[in-house]
Amino acid sequence: MDDIQVVESKPLLADKDLQGLREAVQKLAIKEHDVETPHGRIHCTMKGVPKGDRPVILTFHDIGLNHKTCYSTLFNHEDMHEIMQYFAVCHVDAPGQQEGANTFSTGYEYPSMDQVSETLPLILKHFGVKSVIGMGVGAGAYVLAKFAVDYPQLVEGLVLININPCAEGWADWAAHKITGWTHAMPDTLITHLFGKEEIQQNHDLIATYRHHILNDMNQFNLHLFVKSYNSRRDLEIERPIPGGAINARTLKCPSLLVVGDSSPAVDAVVECNTKLDPTKTTILKMSDCGGMPQVDQPAKLTEACKYFIQGMGYMPAASMTRLVRSRTASGSSVTSFDGNRSRSHTNEGNRSRSHTNEGPRSRSHTGDHQRVRAHTETMETTNNSTMDQATLKSAEVSC
Repeated sequence: MDDIQVVESKPLLADKDLQGLREAVQKLAIKEHDVETPHGRIHCTMKGVPKGDRPVILTFHDIGLNHKTCYSTLFNHEDMHEIMQYFAVCHVDAPGQQEGANTFSTGYEYPSMDQVSETLPLILKHFGVKSVIGMGVGAGAYVLAKFAVDYPQLVEGLVLININPCAEGWADWAAHKITGWTHAMPDTLITHLFGKEEIQQNHDLIATYRHHILNDMNQFNLHLFVKSYNSRRDLEIERPIPGGAINARTLKCPSLLVVGDSSPAVDAVVECNTKLDPTKTTILKMSDCGGMPQVDQPAKLTEACKYFIQGMGYMPAASMTRLVRSRTASGSSVTSFDGNRSRSHTNEGNRSRSHTNEGPRSRSHTGDHQRVRAHTETMETTNNSTMDQATLKSAEVSC
């Protein structure tokens, strides 16, 4: 009998080669587009391919930022990869705010926030997208909320971070004018993006964003964007009254409002919550978190988004370890997160093991929000028809 030689098998690709292959595939799935609109070309970045009838996640950034500086930390986080398996993502840059943007001509009239929101249906048409789940921060949250009010059939859900639905009052206008006389643009934007505590203590973070605003943004274009946002109109949304007008001006889709507890936008977000339908709205207030939850607490924000999307029936239920919903007198959910905790996913209490059906699903937004509430045993809420007179209360929870 002939001797049999045993040859040790080796992997076809080394780990570093596999990683390189994954990165190459990801780059192939990223396409940049300049979409023509009545207000000029809008730079968009599509990651992935829209999947059937599933909505696309549509993002819009805040003033002083573009889609990369606003969302890279969040979308590059390992926990976000699970969501990315189910959805394509379209990042929209406000006119002239993308990297390497050319300076607008002197006669260019920058669009108002209302006009910016009017470009979004054209962007969806360009990509052949039927509906979206919007994610906006600050100015971007305002734009997406306006879009959802005007085109409710195109928006299935909203994650709104640091939203301020109100026009600037006279005092705010005067403060901006005085600030403009005494501070450079970067300082004005830093106070918009970050809370006082962050500015005083987190010098590295502030220095990073100050450098970005000064060196990576087109200053002329940025000034026009900031001016447009500061000139925004009130969204004029109102909380529906049981038995009242059917067509009340409000957000008709499930909405998740997010704000850090030391954010300069806390009051505005809480005020916005009082104007929305409590059966479709959840407000999450993150403890130990500053003005940019997507940068400061990406893991917790990702989990909040995952739970929110699961409630809409688009993802299988997974274990939720960081979120606990507290009871509120208003009927809307207010959640606080304890920032000083381990991010380990193991042995952290009872977890939901159920999985949603990936077959035909109901598109009823009221039903969607009820499924959000029912998906895990660790979250609870109350509905109260007298929510308008109630005071919002948030519970500090450790999870």
